[in-house]
Amino acid sequence: MTAPLDGVKVVDLATLFAGPLAAAFLGDFGADVIKVEHPAKPDPSRGHGPARDGVGLWWKVLGRNKRTVTLNLSDPDGAALLRRLLADADVLVENFRPGTLERWGLGPAELHAVNPRLVITRISGFGQVGPYARRPGFGTLAEAMSGFAAATGEPDGPPTLPPFGLADSVSALAAAYAVMLALRARDVTGAGQVVDLAIIEPIMAMLGPQVTWYDQLGYIQPRLGNRSNNNAPRNTYRCADGRWVAVSTSAQSIAERVLRLVGRGELIDEPWFATGSGRAAHADELDAAVSAWVSQRDRDEVVAAFEEAQAAVAPVYDVRDILADPQYAALGTVRTVPDEELGEVRMQNVPFRLTETPGEIRHAGRRHGQDTDTVFSALGLSAEELAALRERGVL
Repeated sequence: MTAPLDGVKVVDLATLFAGPLAAAFLGDFGADVIKVEHPAKPDPSRGHGPARDGVGLWWKVLGRNKRTVTLNLSDPDGAALLRRLLADADVLVENFRPGTLERWGLGPAELHAVNPRLVITRISGFGQVGPYARRPGFGTLAEAMSGFAAATGEPDGPPTLPPFGLADSVSALAAAYAVMLALRARDVTGAGQVVDLAIIEPIMAMLGPQVTWYDQLGYIQPRLGNRSNNNAPRNTYRCADGRWVAVSTSAQSIAERVLRLVGRGELIDEPWFATGSGRAAHADELDAAVSAWVSQRDRDEVVAAFEEAQAAVAPVYDVRDILADPQYAALGTVRTVPDEELGEVRMQNVPFRLTETPGEIRHAGRRHGQDTDTVFSALGLSAEELAALRERGVL
């Protein structure tokens, strides 16, 4: 079976999260992704988070389906080798601070002179232009500046950041989407182009109509904890066994079913109950009704009762629950991947399914520079030339 991106060559110069994850998404559907790392300074994600026997586990996910090579791009010989590597490539992914590639003679003008069909994907904290362009940028800063942190957390608590790379992950999906659009445009025009993605933007696009609300009404989204201004009850509730469930009542019919289930059907007749905003204004009363009922029952009993009533509920899972859940098992959401260092490693699978050309995780992240000789030998370098370049620190 031919994968959708078979024959697409991607060169991944990026480090840490957004760029490498975007390249991994392309590799999941058949692209030949060549990960380029500095000979002496591997991608920092290799050392992020927990490790097993000295092997970084985060890298195993970010580096999946990639061949790995080492190359010092700041050395003129390294830059020259990159140009050769890109001569027949389709996509370049990079996240250097704006101006860095240009300083090395590897800016878009130089690269398009070598390969006019190249899609150059530039991911940075603040984009390639503007007063903040040359600032160092990370996902945490995007989560702060996008409005996400200001709207997240309890009403009387501080702005809250996520404990994982949310802005980077959203940017990775956006970057992979942008690459596919640029490749489709190339099918029509024959020419590559530059994708300029600022990490502060995709997460802002996910935050709903906040800009429009402010523009039209002067309304600023407040912190509401787990509640919503648009409907209620909508919260997490603690069960008798100490576990938690989440309840959502975005639809009027669901809200009515929930209140009947918890024995407070009389609230449905209140005039304010007829709209989501009306219910949200009485969230204290509705939360108290649901919480009182949930707190007297174990989680499994709560979930079963909600399902029988056709009301919307979900258990609040940690990773142990995810791995034991039959729905995730049916979807194949977690995949066991072969790995040369760890034997086997479980990780999240490709996040959607195509019936005719599905994606696949073929292997986890490989060792630093594992494919250097194979990749550069294919460019015509002899064993002696490779050894000399390695001795000089170019490879």
